[in-house]
Amino acid sequence: MLVREFGGTLFTIAKDVKLQLEFNPAEVEGYRLIGYENRMLENEDFEDDQKDAGELGAGHTVTALYELIPAGVESPFLASGNDLKYQQRDLTPQAKRSNELLTVKFRYKAPDSDTSELLEEVVADKKVALDHSSDNFRWSAAVASFGMLLRHSEFKGNSTYETCKSLAQSAKGKDPDGYRAEMIRLINAATSLDKTESGGR
Repeated sequence: MLVREFGGTLFTIAKDVKLQLEFNPAEVEGYRLIGYENRMLENEDFEDDQKDAGELGAGHTVTALYELIPAGVESPFLASGNDLKYQQRDLTPQAKRSNELLTVKFRYKAPDSDTSELLEEVVADKKVALDHSSDNFRWSAAVASFGMLLRHSEFKGNSTYETCKSLAQSAKGKDPDGYRAEMIRLINAATSLDKTESGGR
């Protein structure tokens, strides 16, 4: 891993990288960021070029997962914010008539600049069954589920080590470096430990 990832740490292609997601409340009642809770910024920090953020190296990728609560379903995780695109006091006409699920805003500084640049991308609401989603999406979901099971998270829902393992195995793909196979072995180990602990109670 050190050899494979080391090069990306040597060549910074962007600094103070920030992401801001705004969900369309006509589609999403609430949301929860999974795993990056300690990296969250305040809304006003997104446009503040004095606020430090992470660097992006050549070849680096980052995956962030959100749990979404569909519109009309009660949830303690309600979307909120100031100067938002889709909602003011009431839903804007744009929010009601569009099929936009969310807007992603990406702000970054070039390595030799102190002024940030902004990119925006709209994501349409395309409903895809889990079985028909990409290997990478299902793999990310399996990893997130495994993490919540290990932490005995209140948000794990009906996830179990068995369902987590099944999802991971379905998304293993080619796995040329064996990282995914190693993850599945960890799930197996955790499953065995969980059964041992349950039997000893």
